[in-house]
Amino acid sequence: MFYFRTVTVSPSIPERIGRLKELSYNLWFSWHPEALELFRRMDEPKWEELNHNPVKMLLQVNNDSLQRAAADPDYLALYDKVLADLDRYMNADTWFKNKYPHLADKPIAYFSAEFGLHESLPIYSGGLGVLAGDHCKAASDIGLPLVGVGLLYKQGYFTQRINREGWQEAHYPFQNYNEMPVKPALNEEGREIIIPVELPGRTVHLKVWQVQVGRIKIYLMDADITLNNDHDRQLTAQLYGGDKDTRISQEMLLGIGGVRALRQLGIHPVAWHINEGHAAFLCLERLQELVQAGVPLATAREAVRANTLFTTHTPVPAGHDVFDADKVDYYLNRYYGALGVDRNGFMSFGWDSRKNNFNMTILAMNFAAYCNGVSKLHGEVSRKMFHYLYEHIPIEEVPIFSVTNGIHTLTWLSKELAELFNAYLSPGWTSRICDANLWQSIDNIPDEELWDVHRSLKKKAIYFFRESVRKHKYRNQEPAEHIAEVDEYLNPEAFTIGFARRFATYKRATLLFRDMERLARLFSDPERPVQIIFAGKAHPADRPGQDLIKRIYEISQQEPFRGKIIFIENYDMNVARHMVQGVDMWLNTPRWPMEASGTSGMKAATNGVINCSVLDGWWPEGYNGENGYAVGRETGYRSDEEQDRDDAYHLYSLLEEQIIPAYYDQDNGYPRRWIKMMKNCIKTIAPAFSTERMVKEYTDRFYSEAVRRGEQFASNHFHVASQVQDFKRYMKDNWHHVAVKHVDANAVKGKELKAGETLELAADVYLGPIAPDNVVVEVVHGCEGDHTLVGIKATPLKVAGQKGEGIYHYRGGFTLDQGTCGFTVRIRPEHPLFATKFELPLASWAHNF
Repeated sequence: MFYFRTVTVSPSIPERIGRLKELSYNLWFSWHPEALELFRRMDEPKWEELNHNPVKMLLQVNNDSLQRAAADPDYLALYDKVLADLDRYMNADTWFKNKYPHLADKPIAYFSAEFGLHESLPIYSGGLGVLAGDHCKAASDIGLPLVGVGLLYKQGYFTQRINREGWQEAHYPFQNYNEMPVKPALNEEGREIIIPVELPGRTVHLKVWQVQVGRIKIYLMDADITLNNDHDRQLTAQLYGGDKDTRISQEMLLGIGGVRALRQLGIHPVAWHINEGHAAFLCLERLQELVQAGVPLATAREAVRANTLFTTHTPVPAGHDVFDADKVDYYLNRYYGALGVDRNGFMSFGWDSRKNNFNMTILAMNFAAYCNGVSKLHGEVSRKMFHYLYEHIPIEEVPIFSVTNGIHTLTWLSKELAELFNAYLSPGWTSRICDANLWQSIDNIPDEELWDVHRSLKKKAIYFFRESVRKHKYRNQEPAEHIAEVDEYLNPEAFTIGFARRFATYKRATLLFRDMERLARLFSDPERPVQIIFAGKAHPADRPGQDLIKRIYEISQQEPFRGKIIFIENYDMNVARHMVQGVDMWLNTPRWPMEASGTSGMKAATNGVINCSVLDGWWPEGYNGENGYAVGRETGYRSDEEQDRDDAYHLYSLLEEQIIPAYYDQDNGYPRRWIKMMKNCIKTIAPAFSTERMVKEYTDRFYSEAVRRGEQFASNHFHVASQVQDFKRYMKDNWHHVAVKHVDANAVKGKELKAGETLELAADVYLGPIAPDNVVVEVVHGCEGDHTLVGIKATPLKVAGQKGEGIYHYRGGFTLDQGTCGFTVRIRPEHPLFATKFELPLASWAHNF
């Protein structure tokens, strides 16, 4: 292959509309329909052909179209409004600046392996990336000084094609960054930034690109440059592609390279957010920086922990990256000398003693003061998953918290519904999305207006789906009569179900097909027709997931399902938008409790689409009995087969007895009961499950605290960090002395206890050389359940005297709740600078008393 250079030649944009180029490079356009309308109006067929890519549009649109736009008064009026809106947005006062003015210029780094911002930037695979993109958009909206860091993938995830047999085929088209809304990041001298990252036997160089997302920037790194050999240029080719060597290399480029990129850019974050374990190597690079600057390793570790937050996104084992010791040794041994540790010492940073491998989730947890799951249920599941790392404390006190995911409402809300909300909600509602009171005005929307908008969105979506299926059949060279019959696919008046997500087996895409005779009766009813639209990708290495797609495709070709069951290929943000805006009901059937959160149902709900879901992920928090439907039980099962059978039976019953009758119970064409549920759905789910609420919660609970602690721990040459690590080391070295010697609970015996009374206790504890000020002695109480305590509360006891050297007497009590109560006494370390009460997971418990 010979060397060549490329140049990008743009048409001459008339001066009157010259800011279109600026607009095309700010992803602000992705949540402002009027901004997208500026590009669509130039040449609608071209706009659709280019998959809504404004940068590419300006490169390919002909000069006549530009001249016409510049001379069209209506176009110019829209142009002026859009650019005024952009300027107003970029310069407006924000929630963050008002609440945290002292932090306004202190950046927070947000590392993620993928970012789903818009279909014009296809560097995402699914929920994790779209969540990251929505997180960044919300950060921009509230004025949070967030800086995103990720990788720029030359081939993205993959383009999905379904062949004539129904098998998924993965295609990897190369992307031209000059035709995407990304620009090279430049240093102060105006030069492109190149970052070195050492891999075994060589150095890989990364070019840094930047993406503007409203007020914030995301920096993406790319190895496909001539400084690298051909093999290394492929390291950033595919998202989640390749083998273990590719994966660990990518994660080194992301974590290590990302820290170095920020340093080169002159950006010095005061807090760091690791979005899933892929980016956890950033902790090693930060650790090395401090050690190389003369900070002792243990002190440096405390300093890194102090301002780091880690979000885990999945309870599925395959979602947690692990590497064997030899792989880690081969790729990261240079850190041994840099950090002054041996091989075993380094492995301990992320070692999973149960599985005997190096776990990126454990690495992140060990270096993060704060850790959270992405729904309340996921927080509970994560605490159970990682309880073995905190064996001395109860499951529910494992320091993994939860911030339930949300969606960026304006990205996913249809333009038509937004206009309806403009008419009936309070002015300025778009800047108060998480205000629950505001959404009560949904009830003021006439049923007829809401339903008419929904029907128009459904028709638009069905037209889109038909076009997709037609192109699919044409590409597969199906007979002309098969292509022609697509015009009859999907009845706009029929009850329409949507199912779209990653095709992993635990998501049970084919649960609805468990009883085909029963399903055929549902789909064959001429009076109450039913249809379902599927979309989603299976990982190229996931054969069982691909089998599910093939089965759906095969069934869709059979009677009586032909034209009523549709699979839409190449699920991306554009397909997702049509799905969540244009179906009647959103179906979600994961195997409980495998769904960490899920956000597609939130997107559907904001558009008035009713959720029918297993009570997993976010749905237990969202479902109230009047805003959707719940499938199955919120509990465990003895086997997967039992759960599948139970959930399928319940789903069929819901459809037959409640859902379909409610939809078809219509008054002059308007299903009043269904519309009432739509309104309940919107007003309860839209405010609670928005990224505005989510990012504000991250800010109040974690970001602001991480910034404060990070600065505190680094002050006075890391004196505080040194103090904390000295304290932890001292406690670990001496904790073997600590014991609860005696508990006097005689007041319980022979006495009738009543709710609201105080139960008094006394305890003698031995602390050895540890001072009482360094521990908390507390009575732990709660309800009895499955040989443990649940609903745990802890009430401190007070020192009432010293009974000997190292022996202290404690007294106190707690208020009794009604029912069977269990209680005990424990001792745990306490330090005012701990981020959580079990930052040092040590505890000594009373035994017999």
